[in-house]
Amino acid sequence: MTATGVTEKNIIQTIHDTLHDEMKRDDRMVILGEDVGARGGVFRATMGFLEEFGDERVIDTPLDECLIAGVSIGLALDDMRPVAEFQFADFIFPGFNQIVQEAARIRYRSNGDFGLPMVMRTPWGGGVHGALYHSQSIEAFFAHVPGLKVVAPSTPEDAKGMLIQAIEDPDPVLYLEHKKTYRLVKGDVPDERYTIPFGKAKVVREGADVTCVSYGLMHHFCLEAANRLASDGIEVEVIDLRSIYPLDMDTVLESVGKTNKAMIVYEDNRFLGVGAEVSAQIAERALFELDGPVVRIGAPHVPAMPYAPTLEHWFLPDPDRIEQEMRKLAEY
Repeated sequence: MTATGVTEKNIIQTIHDTLHDEMKRDDRMVILGEDVGARGGVFRATMGFLEEFGDERVIDTPLDECLIAGVSIGLALDDMRPVAEFQFADFIFPGFNQIVQEAARIRYRSNGDFGLPMVMRTPWGGGVHGALYHSQSIEAFFAHVPGLKVVAPSTPEDAKGMLIQAIEDPDPVLYLEHKKTYRLVKGDVPDERYTIPFGKAKVVREGADVTCVSYGLMHHFCLEAANRLASDGIEVEVIDLRSIYPLDMDTVLESVGKTNKAMIVYEDNRFLGVGAEVSAQIAERALFELDGPVVRIGAPHVPAMPYAPTLEHWFLPDPDRIEQEMRKLAEY
């Protein structure tokens, strides 16, 4: 305990503790997914849950993401509160039809008669030498679909508040957990129960020279780069989107109106990624505020993150590259 009512935790411990507390709070909540029971999840997010809550509430499923998504839909329609774990984001695609065609559209197709309080947790992103099938970014696929909420907390405090918000939400939420941040990122987490509303970005570092928008692991890389530039008198305002859909463009545009320069950093393929939407809205709504081009930093347009460390480093944006682009943009 670092202060009254606050405990320092890493992200995976925060997720574990939050899920545990919510399971105790609401007996309608069910955890399901591959290896979530006896093994406690591949990253140990549900360690000890099977012993405490039993196999009717902590369900080890077959290796079938379509089943995980479909069963979650049925549970949610039956007034349960399913929290499904897709072991890696890369493997969510067999469930794509259930998530996009069914979960996302039930409220619309029922004319509002049915909601779907369903949470889909999944580790995403690279930088862990996971290669093709353990490094993918999936956010752009799902953020494109009306009826789904897509969130990506990057700090322990946000991880707790946004997970509780996801569990309470009456509609399906894709909750992305960047696996490289699980044990790398630590922070103070309030002990009391709280929620963080979706669709509200956070200005984590104030500055007057450049606006930098990011989320997930890239948020921490952007902060590192911005702190380096401060020694040269270049002050970068760093915004953590936190919520990809709904997207908080008001906070972004307010910052751009102050700095007159904007960049977006994301590790997904640069082409048609989240940064493309953010930059398009900046161009539409703040074009005459800009003193330079809107800069996007993302991964190259190749099928997947390579395994070889040298190629993985080439694929993934890093603080050095981000710092260079910030410096160039500040010179306009």
